[in-house]
Amino acid sequence: MKPKKVWVEKAKKNAALEAVKHVKDDFVIGLGSGSTVAYAIEEIGNRTKREGLRVLGVPTSYQAFMSAVEREIPITTLEEHPVLDLTIDGADQIDEELNLIKGMGGALTREKIVANASKELIIVADENKKVKVLGENNHPIPIEVIPFAAKPVMHKIKEMGGTPVLRESGGKVGPVITDNGNVIIDANFGLLQNPTELELKLKSIPGIVETGLFIKMADVVYIGKPDYTEKIERKK
Repeated sequence: MKPKKVWVEKAKKNAALEAVKHVKDDFVIGLGSGSTVAYAIEEIGNRTKREGLRVLGVPTSYQAFMSAVEREIPITTLEEHPVLDLTIDGADQIDEELNLIKGMGGALTREKIVANASKELIIVADENKKVKVLGENNHPIPIEVIPFAAKPVMHKIKEMGGTPVLRESGGKVGPVITDNGNVIIDANFGLLQNPTELELKLKSIPGIVETGLFIKMADVVYIGKPDYTEKIERKK
């Protein structure tokens, strides 16, 4: 691996290890998706074997489900546990107020449902994900959309000043299909000076299931750096 890749992976793992310290015996945990959370799931599995830690996990994606099964973490559902003790998840961008853009992995709807069902949302990421304003570096907002509504939704996004792109699959011909059977539209709105207002406008468009804007949802963020992990807590 290249030197930068080495420290990024180390940073991700360090952040994940700090987050897992919040997990206590008999907790029901939301398991997010992505490469950083994979380290957290691995460590939870290690703790169940090393300490006899008893937990149940609610995966937010098929990837998270498979990772949990591989680590022998017992799985449950929101039907059985509608209130979770905490969720550990990643993010694609994190602003100074701990607002997030999520969903580049395509699991944004289930991630938001599980996060909202949790008493505490803990985010883990490397320092590359930290920005002053959401939307920096032309980062799009992932939006999950019912396939029937894809074209009208893209038209509405254009009317709002955004640039929508239907996410295509890299491994097969055609669009990416979510675990819910929907498509993803990546919409670029530039710098988001008022993400709350944009979230409300997008959610009012028929056919949009959910957006990747997670506003005032994160409670604690662990930012992994080459030599230490920064902890940031949301101001209540």
